[in-house]
Amino acid sequence: MSLAPANLTRSYSTQAVEATEPVPQRHLRAVPAGTEPRGFVLYVGIDDAKAAAAGTDLGAIVEQLKKLTAQLVPTAETYAAVALAPAGAGGRDVDVVRLALQDPSALAKHRQAPEPEPEKRAGVVIDLSRKRLVLDEETAGVTYKEFELLQYLVLREGRTIERAELISALWSDSDDEDAPNERTIDVHVRRLRSKLGAYEDVVRTVRGVGYRFDRHADVSVRYASTPSPDFF
Repeated sequence: MSLAPANLTRSYSTQAVEATEPVPQRHLRAVPAGTEPRGFVLYVGIDDAKAAAAGTDLGAIVEQLKKLTAQLVPTAETYAAVALAPAGAGGRDVDVVRLALQDPSALAKHRQAPEPEPEKRAGVVIDLSRKRLVLDEETAGVTYKEFELLQYLVLREGRTIERAELISALWSDSDDEDAPNERTIDVHVRRLRSKLGAYEDVVRTVRGVGYRFDRHADVSVRYASTPSPDFF
């Protein structure tokens, strides 16, 4: 008879201890003073193709996540945003999503990544001796008249050449029908500049006057051993 109360006491004591033990909780990272958690963002890296391969789509996944949140916390509010990226963008899906949605840590990491070195360009070679224009070590397909136009400007470096002067100097032997007027000379210059590509500013336009060539760091001129016949 004397053991029964002790057993009951022990049993009760054990139950009491179990009831008062704290329930393990998952803690968020340290929250800065003066702030409080108000929600969270879950970045999901999955594209349409991967979702379709799993027999679903992005819209259905979003709906399931929203339903789960409502079951856990009925009063919770949710908002979903789809991350868009250029087609064929490389990298892991979740990293692309974080960048597209402006995740601060992802942006900081992206800024720290070394930028690719700019492509080195060989520049422009205007070879007056061989009547040849070379851009980044590749010969440009300019016509004879286009090269004459460029040569005329190069030999008069720093001086603005009027359209009328270009016509009289470069088309003096042409019939009146073949010679351009001051309007069509702009077409010839435009074609030349298009073939210069990234170096089109080699030929400068002086509004209302004409055109000129100024010295450029990435342009070298190879002169002929004898003076050019068009230089006077």
